Amino acid sequence: MGMVLYELAGSDDDLLFSPHCWKVRMALAHKGLTAESRPWRFTEKDAIAFSGQGFVPVLVNGTETVSDSWHIAQYLEARYPNTPTLFGGDAAAQLAGFINAWADKTLLPLIARIILRDIHDCLAPVDQAYFRTSREKRFGESLEAVVTDRPAHLSALRSALSPLRHVLRERAYLCGSEPAYADYCVFGMFMWARCSSPAELLAADDPVFHWRDRLLDAFGGLARSAPHVPAEEARS
Repeated sequence: MGMVLYELAGSDDDLLFSPHCWKVRMALAHKGLTAESRPWRFTEKDAIAFSGQGFVPVLVNGTETVSDSWHIAQYLEARYPNTPTLFGGDAAAQLAGFINAWADKTLLPLIARIILRDIHDCLAPVDQAYFRTSREKRFGESLEAVVTDRPAHLSALRSALSPLRHVLRERAYLCGSEPAYADYCVFGMFMWARCSSPAELLAADDPVFHWRDRLLDAFGGLARSAPHVPAEEARS
């Protein structure tokens, strides 16, 4: 039996927008592995109850089940040692863990303040109700209030990207001349926005913009060809 990846979907099964699921999608492609995509939605907790928790991504590989994108990456690295490495050694894996945490704890909340209302609009009605209630509780205000003043939120995000921008002026990817898992940890955040929102997060002259373009074209255009919301024109 082949691998199965449970991924967060919008009202359309093909609109797969979770940043964490995109980390796994890119990791699988990096290792030359394939998994059947199984669309999953916020209100379908029962469908992944077998995993012992209530969130995606969930990877099923025969009798083995792994949840959480970081744990899945570690699993793939250990389970398939003869495929291209995601990390490049133990020390590099620790650094990738830091980048993963930075993306989750710094970039994700900044991007959320730009795209949260757009995500809501991509969902089926039953999921919209869940999403609104849960996210408004988390942010302490309405979805509409969260995304008020998009220019200010974009400015805050672009300032936070300064370390990434600095590195990408010197090399093509965070991991050097070729991408690896640290790149995918950050790239997943941009795919989250690309797939669910028309907001263009990056200026066209930003090194991060060009890094993102290179990753959109990686693995035969895996990410670029994914269904997404057409973006507004990039602005400097």
